[in-house]
Amino acid sequence: MPVPIGSALNEWLDGNAAGLDDGRADPASLLPRLAAAGLFGIGVPAAWGGQGGEVAEAVEAIAAISSRSLAAGFVFWSQRTYIEFLLQSPNEGLRSRLLPDLLTGALAGATGLSNAMKFLAGLEALQITAAPQGAGYSLDGRMPWVTNLRPQGFHVAAAIAHADGSGAMVASLPSDAPGLRRTEDLSLLGLRGTNTAAIDLHGVKLSPDDIIHPQAGLWLPQVRPAFLGLQCGMSIGLARRALQEATERGGAAREVLRLPLGELSARLAAEEKALRDGLRALHFQARPAPLFELRIRLADIVAEAVGLELQASGGRAYLQPQGEDFARRWREAAFIPVITPSLVQLKAVLAARPEAVAGCAA
Repeated sequence: MPVPIGSALNEWLDGNAAGLDDGRADPASLLPRLAAAGLFGIGVPAAWGGQGGEVAEAVEAIAAISSRSLAAGFVFWSQRTYIEFLLQSPNEGLRSRLLPDLLTGALAGATGLSNAMKFLAGLEALQITAAPQGAGYSLDGRMPWVTNLRPQGFHVAAAIAHADGSGAMVASLPSDAPGLRRTEDLSLLGLRGTNTAAIDLHGVKLSPDDIIHPQAGLWLPQVRPAFLGLQCGMSIGLARRALQEATERGGAAREVLRLPLGELSARLAAEEKALRDGLRALHFQARPAPLFELRIRLADIVAEAVGLELQASGGRAYLQPQGEDFARRWREAAFIPVITPSLVQLKAVLAARPEAVAGCAA
């Protein structure tokens, strides 16, 4: 179902997509603009300040933004996914305290659970540990890659292992916590306007009031469909735009590429439907493998779509300034396979023993 974005935001994104990608645009302006369009409230119950609806509608909104700027879509995904974490948390106090500012864009939400998703799939140990300290904990560790770490203020979700090996929890850490250090932005090839950096933790105090869920192993499978489903919105939006650009090219390419463009568009529509249906029916909570496979197929469609755009554009795509938008989409497409969990990581889980794949849903 198409989500109306508004002409003002669309025009701003079109004018700033290159700057958000190469870092020339001020990233501080992005989050408030997305919030002003009401995007963060899509799929959020009205009782909690949102517009109602479901997660599938938020996926569509991320796709609409990503079709104009994947950097903007990436930030949108981070903010909306963090909001989803709070919606699915039993910690009502934390939700009530943070959600209003998240919906207005006054506060950034960072989904620092990439390590946790790899941990859940048996690919990596948790990188943050908690030792008891008074009524709470003392945290040490590192998050090497986190997006939406807005210098104006953020909360970052983190999966944390108990130092005694008794399990793990998920908590929200504020940017102004003593002992929490945000590095300079990472030197990315693109998407440089996304406030992506690393976080170091040295003796950071964690209060029970900031725990999203005390049992990560139980909670992460519950939120993983939204985490990955919303992430798929980026692939859908980028593929749509590349297919649109290829279809609109004139000349001999229009007829030669008509069939492959039609076939790829049909494949994309089928994957979109499978994602919507699976999210609405909650199929992916008990059976994550189909969602992993869907994410892989969408990444393949993105690669094919930008390839068709290149063929339809011909040499024009390799000239400046005519090919600048295509060059940005080509770089954006190169990012899709490495978003955590990466395609290699997903394929490794799917290639494991059937009981291991089933186990990553537990």
